[in-house]
Amino acid sequence: MQVYRAPLRDMRFVLHELHGLDRITALPAFADATGDVVDGVLDEAARMAEEVILPLNASGDLEGCALENGVVRTPKGFREAYGTFQRAGWPSLAGAPEFGGQGLPECVNKLVEEMICAANLSFSLYPGLTHGAVKALESHGSDELKARFLPKLTEGTWAGAMALTEAHCGTDLGLMRTRAVPTEDGAYRISGSKIFISAGEHDLTENIVHLVLARLPDAPPGIKGISMFLVPKLLPTEDGRPGARNGVICTGLEHKMGLKASATCQITYEEAKGWLVGAPHRGMQAMFTMMNEERLGVGIQGLGVASVAYQSAAAYAKERLQGRALSGPKRLDLPADPILVHPDVRRMLMTMRVNAEACRAVGVWVAQAVDLSKHGADPAERRDAEDFTALMTPVVKALFTDLGYEMASLGVQVYGGHGYIRDHGVEQFVRDARIAMLYEGTNGIQALDLVGRKMPAHMGRLLRPFFHPIADYVEAKRGHGAVAPLVTGLERAFGMLQLATGQIAASGLKDPEEAGAAATDYLRLMGLVAMSYMLTRSAEIAAARVEAGEDADGFYAAKLAGARFFNDRVLPQASALFLAIKSGKASTMALDEALF
Repeated sequence: MQVYRAPLRDMRFVLHELHGLDRITALPAFADATGDVVDGVLDEAARMAEEVILPLNASGDLEGCALENGVVRTPKGFREAYGTFQRAGWPSLAGAPEFGGQGLPECVNKLVEEMICAANLSFSLYPGLTHGAVKALESHGSDELKARFLPKLTEGTWAGAMALTEAHCGTDLGLMRTRAVPTEDGAYRISGSKIFISAGEHDLTENIVHLVLARLPDAPPGIKGISMFLVPKLLPTEDGRPGARNGVICTGLEHKMGLKASATCQITYEEAKGWLVGAPHRGMQAMFTMMNEERLGVGIQGLGVASVAYQSAAAYAKERLQGRALSGPKRLDLPADPILVHPDVRRMLMTMRVNAEACRAVGVWVAQAVDLSKHGADPAERRDAEDFTALMTPVVKALFTDLGYEMASLGVQVYGGHGYIRDHGVEQFVRDARIAMLYEGTNGIQALDLVGRKMPAHMGRLLRPFFHPIADYVEAKRGHGAVAPLVTGLERAFGMLQLATGQIAASGLKDPEEAGAAATDYLRLMGLVAMSYMLTRSAEIAAARVEAGEDADGFYAAKLAGARFFNDRVLPQASALFLAIKSGKASTMALDEALF
C-alpha cells in the first residue's frame, strides 16, 4: 500500500526554525508571505496531494497514457484532478504577479512541489515542465511573447514542454538537425523530429506551448548555431484563445520502465509556426535557464520519492509480523514481533528517514538562495546567492535523485518479497525514480558540470558561499554541548572536501580526465557535507528545545536521533569517497577499449 502524509511538521521546522522564513519575507517582493499565510498554503497543498493526487498514482501506473489519432489520453481521473489543481491556483503559486502569478517565494513552492512529487510523480511532470517554460520566457522572451503566452502558462490553462533531444543526439545538442526558416511576417517555420518530450502532448490543458531548439539557415555549426523557438500546439487567435492546429504532431509515445502516467512523446514539427525566443544562435542560453529550473525541480522529484518510500516502508514495518526481537520478545500478545524491532530493518528505515530530511533541508537552503538571487536588496547578496545556486544546482539534481532511487530500493527491501510484486505499490517507486537520474542531463553530466565549470569559475568564487558558512559554523560550535560529536564529524568530512577540491583543481588543470574520473565521487562528497551541515544545525536547535522541555510530541528528540544516526552510519562514506578521489584516474582509464 502506498502511504503518504505530507511531512508538514518537518517542513515547517526547516522553513521557520532552521532557515528562517523571515529572512525571505523581509524582502519587499514577499512581504505578504507571512508565516500564517505560508502555513495555510502548506496545509492546503497537503490536502491536494493526499486526497486528490495520491489516489491516482497506482491506477495511473497500471493504465498509462494512450495515443489515439495524434491525441494523448492521460489515465482516468488525471484530467479531473488537474482541473481541480489548476482552479485552486497551484500552477501560479510562485508565478510573477505581472502575469497573474501569486508571487510566493520559491522556498515555499519547492515544498509544495515535494508533496506533489511524493503523491504522484507522473502527475507532477505536467505542471513542472510548465514552470520551467515560464522561467525561460520571463528571462528571454520578447515583451510581445510574454504578454501573449505567459498569463495562460502562469495560470496553468496552457502547459509548457521542452523539445531538445533528437534520436541521433542526446547530450551533444550540437548535432541536432531541426531547422527553422524565417517567414515574411517575422515568424519561423520549424521542421524536424524530437524524442523524449515529457508532456509534449496530453489532454489536461487547452493548449501546449513547446520551446524548441532548432537551427536557422545561417547557423554556424555546433552548439553556437542553436536558437530557441516558441511553438504552440494550437495557434492563438487575436483574442488569445486556442485557434487552428499548428504543425505539431505526436507520432508516438515512449514505452518506459516507469512514469507510465506521464506522456513522454515523439514529436514531429511539420513547418510549424513559431517565434524566436531570445537572440538568434543564443538558444543554449535560453535553454539553460529552463533546464536549470528543471534540474532543481528534478532534484525535488527524488526527494518526493524518498519521502513516500520511507513512509510506506515504515507503515509496513509496524504491521508486518515476523520473528522475535534479538533482545527478547516485544509483543507477547502477538504470535511474532513487528519487523520494526529488527536492527537491519531499523538501519534501512533510519537511512531513508535521515536522507529525506537532510535533502529537504538542503533543498530549502538552495531555494531561499534562488529567492535572494532574484529579489535581494543588496547587489553583493544577490551575487552570492546566484553563485550558491549555480554551484548547488548540479548537486541537488544528482544527489537527490541518486538518493531517491536508493531509498526507493531500500523501501522494497523492507517489504521483502511483497515489495517486489505490484500489490503493495512500492516497486512503482523504484521504476518511477530511475528516470530522474537521467533526464535534464544525466547525473554524470551534473558531476562534470560541478568540477569542470562551477568549481573553477571566477577563480573558485562559487565555492565561497558554501565553504565559508560551514567553516564559520565549525569554528563557532566546536566542542559545543550535545552537538559536539556531530560538529566533529562535519569538520572531518569538510576537511576531506577541501583537500579533494585542491587535488581536483591541481590535477584537472594538467589532465581533464583526472577531474572527470573524480567528478561523481566529488559531487556525492559535497552533498554529504551539505547534508551533515544541515542536520548538525537542526540537532543544535532540537537539543535546545529538548533541554527547555519543549518537546511534548518527541519531534525534537527524533531530530537528534536522526542527526546522530547520519553522523555514525552515513557520513563515514565521506572517507571512502575521499580515498577514491585520491586514487586518481589510473585504474579507471587503464583497460584497453578493445577489452570492454
